[in-house]
Amino acid sequence: MPKFRRPSRGARVLVPGAVAAVLLAGCAPGPGGTASATGTTPAGASPTAGPGPSVTVAPGPAGPAAPGTLLVTDFGADTVTFVDPARGATGSVEVGTAPYGLAVGEDGRAWVATAEGVAVVDTASRERLALIPYRTDTGPVTTGEYRGGGMGIALAPDGRRVYVGVNVPGGNGALEVVDTAALKVTDAVPVGRRPFDVDVSRDGTEVYATDYDSFDVTVVTARTLEPRRIEVAPYGTEGGLGSWLKPHHTAVRPSDGKLLLPFEGERLAVVDPGTGRTTIEPMTANTHQHGATVTADGTLLTVGTGPIDPAVDRGPSLTVRTPGGAERVHPLEGPHEDVAVSRDGRTAYVTGGFTRDGYGDGLTVVDLDTGDTRRLPAGSRPLGIAVL
Repeated sequence: MPKFRRPSRGARVLVPGAVAAVLLAGCAPGPGGTASATGTTPAGASPTAGPGPSVTVAPGPAGPAAPGTLLVTDFGADTVTFVDPARGATGSVEVGTAPYGLAVGEDGRAWVATAEGVAVVDTASRERLALIPYRTDTGPVTTGEYRGGGMGIALAPDGRRVYVGVNVPGGNGALEVVDTAALKVTDAVPVGRRPFDVDVSRDGTEVYATDYDSFDVTVVTARTLEPRRIEVAPYGTEGGLGSWLKPHHTAVRPSDGKLLLPFEGERLAVVDPGTGRTTIEPMTANTHQHGATVTADGTLLTVGTGPIDPAVDRGPSLTVRTPGGAERVHPLEGPHEDVAVSRDGRTAYVTGGFTRDGYGDGLTVVDLDTGDTRRLPAGSRPLGIAVL
């Protein structure tokens, strides 16, 4: 994300208590090319390159993982790491180059989006069962922030499908659909540019790809796989603003299925995926925000990576926002990327990997009652995280 000339503070801050409702539309270019107005593949190009090959599956014993164990993706390596919340790393499994997001099913299998394909890991036996190649042509396998391959990933509620956002450097991406029984890609749906995050509605009828470089969320109907684009750009899409102020991660609100997208610790975009209408609510952390998750009671947790402009912005933090909009901001030391919450809702685990410079090889554990934090060494530039 290149540097840009920061807008004035007055241009970016909401009037306290103000809530603006707007109907969003349009698109903007991202690094390495120009996005189409619909958020689909430009004319003459295709995000798919024929059916993905089948894979050989290694046998592995079934059984649940130890309750409370964490699993993180090592973006700085080719592994996922198992983490004891008290002691730190307890072992790693090779999955593929530069793993990004992950999703874990009730059967104990973890689905990991790597630059090479979707890795399937048995978390009980701690072995990789398969590596499922993408249909989409993403170019050479590389590492780093702009690498091609899988990014956001989510599992359908019934466990039959995995949805993975696939980045195509210099172009629009794809949402690939993996059959979890056959262990192969069955479909690829055009989406926007760099799908950082993928989420599924609670009833499994819709899938949401958060497309960073095209300022949008692509809503895909699970039954028909038809996509439609909703622009989410509370700061606009023109000029220097486009270098940073884009959607990163989405959380699906349990109460009504609306999409929650935090921006800059200043604005929360609340998107109705049915109508495409977006409402903007004020936030308080005043920091660049990435990862987000929501608990069963509707509490939103989102990670602040640090300031865009140190002269006016605050440092890294974890925001905990109640369903009513009250916020508690927990300062963090150094940039972080994503967050998961313990089963009892009392502890947050924030990955220190970060997609840019300043990352660390570990987690920060946050006591949500007291605000106390402690560092936990684990992994290599850990990004994605799940509680097993």
